[in-house]
Amino acid sequence: MNKNIKIINTSYSIDESINNLLEALIYLKENKNNTLSFKYGCKSGVCGSCAVRVNGIEKLACTCSIKNDDVIEPLKNLPILKDLIVDDTNIINKLNQSKAQLSEKSDVQISQNDVNIIDIESNCILCNSCYSSCPVYEVNPKFIGPFALARAYRYVSDKKEQNLKTKLDAIQDSGVWDCTLCGACDLVCPQNITIKDDIMKLQNISVQNGYENPAFSSNAGGFDSFDSVDFGFNPNGF
Repeated sequence: MNKNIKIINTSYSIDESINNLLEALIYLKENKNNTLSFKYGCKSGVCGSCAVRVNGIEKLACTCSIKNDDVIEPLKNLPILKDLIVDDTNIINKLNQSKAQLSEKSDVQISQNDVNIIDIESNCILCNSCYSSCPVYEVNPKFIGPFALARAYRYVSDKKEQNLKTKLDAIQDSGVWDCTLCGACDLVCPQNITIKDDIMKLQNISVQNGYENPAFSSNAGGFDSFDSVDFGFNPNGF
């Protein structure tokens, strides 16, 4: 007995015993379509290179179980090179843009608790699933985006980093304030990094260091400017 899966616009029949998506892709390339193109590396959910969409949801092919009539597509919001392979040069571009690396090392003593604070962000495998799911990045490719901001938080919170201002300067434009905090990135992160929380923390750290949300600072009239606006109801009942 066979199961059917669709890869982009082509349907394939595979043996019922094949349950892993990456195994299915390798089987199809070796037996049915030797031009089928996809990426993989470690086969164990560590390298992030095999990320695709399954029924519209970002998954790692090597850890994804498949069922009959599943639809497999490349990640969204990234240029498609061929079949399931996307151009991931944005990884380097966005990390460079967010200054997500140690730039000025201090000699401060580091505790295990300090390590624990940034440990989960260090587990990011740069699979691009969060960029594929992000509605902001979909409409604004200039948005620094999820994993770059999570990495920025990792270094902003790293006691070994002395140059906090450089890190915060880098993420203000098309960065922390552009995120809608919808949490779509959290839902698809294979490492269970709470990216939305990291971005909220970056917003708070920014404010504490004298930065402003441009949506608020652009309201030159302050709260008094709301006096003449009719919002359609009166909370006082008159």
